Amino acid sequence: MLYKRTIPLLIVLVTGLLAFVHEFVPHPVSAAFREEMTTWFRIIGGFAMFIGVYSLLHMHTVRIRRQQPGWGYSAFVFLGAAAVIIVGIVNYPHGPLGPVPEDGTMFDWFYMNVQVPCGATIFSLLAFFMASAAFRTFRARNLEAALLLVAAVIVMFGRVPLSAMLSDAFPRAADILLECPNLAAKRGILLGVSLGAISQSLRILAGIERTYMGGGGD
Repeated sequence: MLYKRTIPLLIVLVTGLLAFVHEFVPHPVSAAFREEMTTWFRIIGGFAMFIGVYSLLHMHTVRIRRQQPGWGYSAFVFLGAAAVIIVGIVNYPHGPLGPVPEDGTMFDWFYMNVQVPCGATIFSLLAFFMASAAFRTFRARNLEAALLLVAAVIVMFGRVPLSAMLSDAFPRAADILLECPNLAAKRGILLGVSLGAISQSLRILAGIERTYMGGGGD
């Protein structure tokens, strides 16, 4: 109980309070402590990444072994991971022990010509799904839905070059909608998110929220 609950809670409380105090009292001692904690966070984050990779590969291994629906995608996960690891280790043309420049390497080519196009494709498909959902949602069933529909049409039409060719009023109307009612609602949402983050942080520091320890709320 001591090692599984008390000590982790004390570590979270002490480090959280010291980091909080440093934001208001930037003393050299607290600054040095924060720098040391940042180094430790990077080390722990590296180990956590290894654990996450192991968990991911283990899950896809189980799916392939059991021939679950969609197990072919799991095979592509292994192929992609193996290709990236091999390319990163080979480090062509500098070799495994050579320098690792930011661009001009085979790893950079692999990323720019495989990862970036695949990501663009996924986001393009996401745009079509969003358009389909918007078409089903923006129906003038009542006054609020009608206002939402009109505002959405004005903003979308005001963002295409054709609207500026027809009249400058469309881009200005879109800017007004984005900078006034949309910004007001956005600030309200951000304020709520900030208050929620503060509340969650206080719960973690006080030991009330313990889900990060893997034992639920116990």
